[in-house]
Amino acid sequence: QVQVVESGGGTVQSGGSLRLSCVASVASGQIFLISDMAWFRQTPGKEREVVATITTDGTTNYADSVRGRFTITRDNAENAMYLQMNSLTPEDTATYYCQADRIDYAVRGIKNFGRHYWGPGTQVTVSS
Repeated sequence: QVQVVESGGGTVQSGGSLRLSCVASVASGQIFLISDMAWFRQTPGKEREVVATITTDGTTNYADSVRGRFTITRDNAENAMYLQMNSLTPEDTATYYCQADRIDYAVRGIKNFGRHYWGPGTQVTVSS
């Protein structure tokens, strides 16, 4: 019932920018709390790695490889999270995934929650 979906990926030249979005929704219901969220990325043959994290109150953390170039933000009212990526390099080429640690929601007045939600991913390709 709860979906997490990324958007905003694409192909960009080295040095360019992209902004990824992640939106959570629930069919026939309402989300009223999303806990910690994060962006991960993965390339073929490699493990998925964390790129940036953000808590409910907006505390952020970044992988060393993206610190100073990427900015993670969230809009709790819109159940959304964003990743502004600047100064992109070919090494940033990957599938980017949105992750939400816990989502509290209600469907037809019945409260529930789920853990460890992942989006299907959005491809980012940086050409040299």
